[in-house]
Amino acid sequence: MPPASPDFSSSVKLKYVKLGYQYVVDHFLTLLLVPVMVGILIEVVRLGPEEIVNLWNSLHFDLIQILCSSFFIIFIATVYFMSKPRCIYLVDYACYKPPVTCRVPFATFMEHSRLILSNNPKSVEFQMRILERSGLGEETCLPPAIHYIPPKPTMEGSRGEAEVVIFSAMDSLFKKTGLKPKDIDILIVNCSLFSPTPSLSAMVINKYKLRSNIKSFNLSGMGCSAGLISIDLARDLLQVHPNSNAVVVSTEIITPNYYQGKERAMLLPNCLFRMGGAAILLSNRRSERLRAKYRLVHVVRTHKGADDKAYRCVFEEEDKEGKVGISLSKDLMAIAGEALKSNITTIGPLVLPGSEQLLFLLTLIGRKIFNPKWKPYIPDFKLAFEHFCIHAGGRAVIDELQKNLQLSAEHVEASRMTLHRFGNTSSSSLWYEMSYLEAKGRMKKGDRIWQIAFGSGFKCNSAVWKCNRTIKTPTDGPWEDCIHRYPVHIPEVVKL
Repeated sequence: MPPASPDFSSSVKLKYVKLGYQYVVDHFLTLLLVPVMVGILIEVVRLGPEEIVNLWNSLHFDLIQILCSSFFIIFIATVYFMSKPRCIYLVDYACYKPPVTCRVPFATFMEHSRLILSNNPKSVEFQMRILERSGLGEETCLPPAIHYIPPKPTMEGSRGEAEVVIFSAMDSLFKKTGLKPKDIDILIVNCSLFSPTPSLSAMVINKYKLRSNIKSFNLSGMGCSAGLISIDLARDLLQVHPNSNAVVVSTEIITPNYYQGKERAMLLPNCLFRMGGAAILLSNRRSERLRAKYRLVHVVRTHKGADDKAYRCVFEEEDKEGKVGISLSKDLMAIAGEALKSNITTIGPLVLPGSEQLLFLLTLIGRKIFNPKWKPYIPDFKLAFEHFCIHAGGRAVIDELQKNLQLSAEHVEASRMTLHRFGNTSSSSLWYEMSYLEAKGRMKKGDRIWQIAFGSGFKCNSAVWKCNRTIKTPTDGPWEDCIHRYPVHIPEVVKL
């Protein structure tokens, strides 16, 4: 048989054609202006010295015209700089690292489930199947009250967990940044399912004796995406309060929300949610520009709560026996996909290069006018971002986003390893992922990071950060004693 003809796509390397197209579109104005500037330069060179002097002398400058022009330029510059939004810097952040005594290996979790649900072996078997496919590792942690048989979800235990998680993260933040409690102008605490009186923000104010004129906020009931909602709120406040520092605390308190019933939809969170928390320092002070790690570029929020299915897909309610739990709908992933689509539609024009936006537009027009069955063009977000921090809500969430956004294994590595090491820590999971990327030494100056989070309601929120400086590999943090072991291979099923 004669040798097969070479494959055109592989021989010509169509990827280089695409790269050339991207370069031409993204630098269209530059490529257009270069010939014009060259033509002007050639004409100037062709003129003799006398012609240039005569041309200059022919220009008449009037004092009034000069003053008016100068005033106009100064006025335009003043309006521009006054209306320009303040830069919001992320100075540093700290993640809570649970103690070894709180670890819950698979064997311990399943033993407790068998003892607690001794009258319902099918629920125990269901939890085991979920845990086998969850993507969690053997080092995730639950609060002390959940280690009792049966668990003791008391108010005292819940407050105790909140104090340990939040105060530990705050102490680490003070140590890393040198920030003094009296320097905090804005405090935002988000915790979805535990909302005591006085609030968690009041608890922080009492502990650190913060100023009496501090602007404090406590966000509850907003799910795993509340961390980015807090960032958005802090950004808005920093726009109107100059020379201020804002501290955002993101956590989820597990103690009062451990479900002890038999409903499968409510047993899922028991298998996925674990202890965690983070404290973040944001500032609009120009003095922080040089030492800040990141600069906030965009925050995009999408809310699908107008749809009944989306509203009820993550729902806190009582089961038939009157036991309260969080019910996760079977439609959760489909609803999350719709929310992500809406969010991408908004954030795409803000971050994608012109080449990707043009392709997307042409495909959209083609589907509307010529053939609705054309496959929709999925923009290549890898051209807009170097790093992706996808909320570690579960293996299915990460798999779905990796597939839809056409990301590589390395792009979702931080999310998978965070889920494996710490579990689903709710709104704080994004900061464990950022910490993972820093611990691996991957954060370089100019790198762009996309944080994506999902939450009840149903919400999909995004934040875009730009790395302000090359970040040295930290010697502390939640990954301090285990980063050398990661990444690890996570099998599809871990047989228990």
